[in-house]
Parts: sequence; C-alpha cells; structure tokens
Amino acid sequence: MNNYLYNYLFLGFFLAVAIVFPLLALLLARIVSPQKPSALKNATYECGVEASGDAWIQFHPQYYLYALIFVVFDIETIFIYPWAVAYKHMGLFAFVEMLLFIAILAVGLIYAWRKGILEWK
Repeated sequence: MNNYLYNYLFLGFFLAVAIVFPLLALLLARIVSPQKPSALKNATYECGVEASGDAWIQFHPQYYLYALIFVVFDIETIFIYPWAVAYKHMGLFAFVEMLLFIAILAVGLIYAWRKGILEWK
C-alpha cells in the first residue's frame, strides 16, 4: 500500500471514529436512561421557578455589538497562536504581516471606542 493511499485511509479512520463515537454515546444514553415521562418532567423549568411571561423578549442591540466584538477578537487570537508557534521559521515578512493584521483590528477597536459602542447605556 503506498503512502498516499495510507494517508487517506488514516483520515477515513478518524472520520469514522468522529462520527461513530458521539452516536454511540447518544445511543447508549438512550438505552440506559430511565423512561418515565410525566407532566411535571415535561413542564418548562427556569431557575427553579415556574416560567412566566412571553419567551419573545427583545435584547438591547448593544448586547449584539459586544458579542460581535468578542467574536472578532476571539478569531484574532485563533490566528495569532499558530503564527506565534511558527514565528522563528517565518522571518521578517510574517512579522510585518501580523503587525498589519493587529493594526487593522486596532483601528476597528478605536473606531468602536470613539463611536461610544463599548459604553453600556
């Protein structure tokens, strides 16, 4: 068996394990768990208190801006980690590229700060 085919076989094995393992855990939990439904168990539960009011509430739009900014900086961290690991092998060009990447995100943060988006009202 050549090395090229072996790599695909290895990938296929991991894909099969990634699909079968969670399904097996769900199936096992379904078989082992007790099946005793009741009206009390099917009732909505909210922090130990019976739920009241409508589920359709409006969130302040600023909450979504905070969440979006968090996601942007979380993704920035994901891009910086591999760069930091391989930094010694990349040279000056990669350093300048990362500085440019961080500068673009810093400009976005400064813009959001000056517009008052980061202040909760």
